[in-house]
Amino acid sequence: MEAPIILQCEALTRRFSSGDSEITALEGVNFTLREGEASAVLGPSGSGKSTFLALAAGLDVPSAGRVVLKGHDLGALSEDERAILRRDLVGFVFQNFQLLPTLTALENVLLPLEISGRVDRARALDLLARVGLSHRVHSYPTQLSGGEQQRVALARAFIHSPQIIFADEPTGSLDAENATKALEYMFELQEKSKTALVLVTHDLELAKRLPRHLTLCGGRVRD
Repeated sequence: MEAPIILQCEALTRRFSSGDSEITALEGVNFTLREGEASAVLGPSGSGKSTFLALAAGLDVPSAGRVVLKGHDLGALSEDERAILRRDLVGFVFQNFQLLPTLTALENVLLPLEISGRVDRARALDLLARVGLSHRVHSYPTQLSGGEQQRVALARAFIHSPQIIFADEPTGSLDAENATKALEYMFELQEKSKTALVLVTHDLELAKRLPRHLTLCGGRVRD
């Protein structure tokens, strides 16, 4: 029996005003992802990948079409309601890590739990160990390499047991060795937790490692 659908995008369209003209960043995109599935969103710069991710994650709202995340129509929710849904269901991994510089690695990982009023230090320490950073739990971001910072970000993304991870060019600022290492940890965590994954990338070789693909070109799905 197929797993339930966690993310469904229907005729997803996003237009932006630019002076007297209108720019269509995404048009008529359909996409479905089931619980535990992993998919790459592939395309060159300017193809609409980041726009798609922002809409799918509820960080932005579409001009037309709709996004249903875990049965919730995001367009029918207020901004606060979407924020609560992201807090409870979604994990993010960004290209530039987005760690808070005044917090240690451990404190950065714990942050999503603290926002929702929970603390699980043991889980945070376990996740840091699983990404090879047991010796770095009390280090600040400025004391960590780029690869180590991304691994802290991975642990933070999984700390609250999200049902879906959105990763936006997660290795874009890493060298080849650190990129490979970060990806292996991400795929291990995703497989073990059975979390759905949407990975935005321009790297065809990386996309080939995922079982499903959505290829965008000029804001449209390319077959």
